[in-house]
Amino acid sequence: MIVTIIGLGLIGSSIAIDLKSRGFAQSIIGVDNNAIHAEAAMQLGIVDKIMEIQEGIAQADLILLATPVDVSLRMLPKVLDQIDEQIVADVCSTKGKLNERVYYHKKRENFVSTHPMAGTEHSGPRAAFSGLFDGRVAIITDAEDSSDKALQTIKTMYECLNMRIIYMNAYNHDVHAAYISHISHISSMALALTVLEKEKNEKNILDLASGGFDSTVRLAKSPASMWTPIFMENSENVATVLDTYIEHLQTFKKAITDQDSTNITELINQSNKIKRVLNR
Repeated sequence: MIVTIIGLGLIGSSIAIDLKSRGFAQSIIGVDNNAIHAEAAMQLGIVDKIMEIQEGIAQADLILLATPVDVSLRMLPKVLDQIDEQIVADVCSTKGKLNERVYYHKKRENFVSTHPMAGTEHSGPRAAFSGLFDGRVAIITDAEDSSDKALQTIKTMYECLNMRIIYMNAYNHDVHAAYISHISHISSMALALTVLEKEKNEKNILDLASGGFDSTVRLAKSPASMWTPIFMENSENVATVLDTYIEHLQTFKKAITDQDSTNITELINQSNKIKRVLNR
């Protein structure tokens, strides 16, 4: 199989590495309008060729759209306009508007809407590595709108990446993603802003940073080019989650201000129940 990957960032490049090394793809074609990313992907052996998008689509059996969601919203209809029998999939973190955009497209059944739930705070092909997706979940949304052939191909691809596949409709996906992923990034970014503001006056504050701080604020290193479009496209769900999150922050603040140790302890104990959900 010849796979064309449009967007050679962390996700697209990490997919390319494992699809080639694990035998799913005979050849990987890369497409990226960032010349530095394209050159790096070639130098690192992540892709076999770099092509313009039209040629990459024409030569592929499978086309993966691994661009930020705002770019994918513009590109997906154009990609579907150019295919014949090729299969197309995306890896975007929001699904609702993307699926709506191509719902009536004549090649809709050739498209599979997916979200591999994996990543790091780093970006670009030099951040890519084998095994990024091992043991993680891949979500396929609105599967009923895709052909059996397309679904089976993408299912086989994610099995090659050692991912567990679950199915959702696009609306439910975007709600769950806001709770599980998007709020985590906003929390990390807000904490980073808080610490950076304090550091203006107390230059040694970061000397006190330990592993707990590092793990909590790690996601604040994530690129705006990826996350601004996600927050914009999923704004309604993210705003709802933020309202609930702020309520809990205010509850903690009141208990601490009131020196209410009983309530603080109860809040901590309630939060500890997340261990049962995560099971780790």
